Amino acid sequence: MPSPAHGRRLDAVPGPFTPRTPRVAAARRLHRRRDRDATGRFLAEGPQAVREALTRPGLVVELFGTPAALDRHRDLAARAATADVPVSEVTEEAIGVLAETVAPQGLVAVCRHLDVPLDRALATAPRLVAVLAGIRDPGNAGTVLRTADAAGAQVVVFAGDTVDPYNGKCVRASAGSLFHVDVVRATDPGEVVGALRAAGLTVLATTGYGDSDLDDLADAGRLAAPTAWLFGSEAHGLPGELTDAADARVRVPLHGRAESLNLAAAAAVCLYASAKAQRSPVRGSSAKESVRP
Repeated sequence: MPSPAHGRRLDAVPGPFTPRTPRVAAARRLHRRRDRDATGRFLAEGPQAVREALTRPGLVVELFGTPAALDRHRDLAARAATADVPVSEVTEEAIGVLAETVAPQGLVAVCRHLDVPLDRALATAPRLVAVLAGIRDPGNAGTVLRTADAAGAQVVVFAGDTVDPYNGKCVRASAGSLFHVDVVRATDPGEVVGALRAAGLTVLATTGYGDSDLDDLADAGRLAAPTAWLFGSEAHGLPGELTDAADARVRVPLHGRAESLNLAAAAAVCLYASAKAQRSPVRGSSAKESVRP
């Protein structure tokens, strides 16, 4: 029944939920990947993530919040209630076990996985795709996902031995972008490259030892074609079989004395170079040329 104070649907169980309440305990288990995989659910923490998750119909299963947070974010509680999503009041102790941050903001949503099969994602004819291959750090992966979204990428692929996109730190680092793009999980990066090329995308591998310079490709107008960028781990880079399978191995030029760029910075430079080229008012015939050196 809607609460007169907050205008939201509240769970029928009396009193705020505690860490021992079965639904809180079940949600807490979603901190573990095996439980996320088994249930097809994950946690989105904080008002920004909850707001973005609620824009996807049917994605949010339940919203947990402290009384103070639900009062502070009445719009989110009302939106959840309108979508027939249970809104459950919890104690500060309960939100503490559901959240992973040091200073929780009082809201945590249980969400369904939103994976899209690769063939379905490519059927939308995306012009910009980011592929994360072997990136194990969830903060890096979430930041690249956020950057890809900001640059206008329509698809982000988590390929091979890459961190779970529903890892809590990855979800937070994406700052809501997880809910904006088609997220694909694929076991074989090589098959991903083949599917991307078959869909008409130019596949570019980022490496500090690349034989193609990013500025040169941009100056030649060769980044305007539909493009998929391959990004590897900060520590080890891309495996050789992936760089060999790409249409070109691209390095970001370093004009100062820095030895290298970190993964997030390199991804931003590459993705925005493509975004700028693809939004150029004139796409010359060179956009269809191969970028092989």
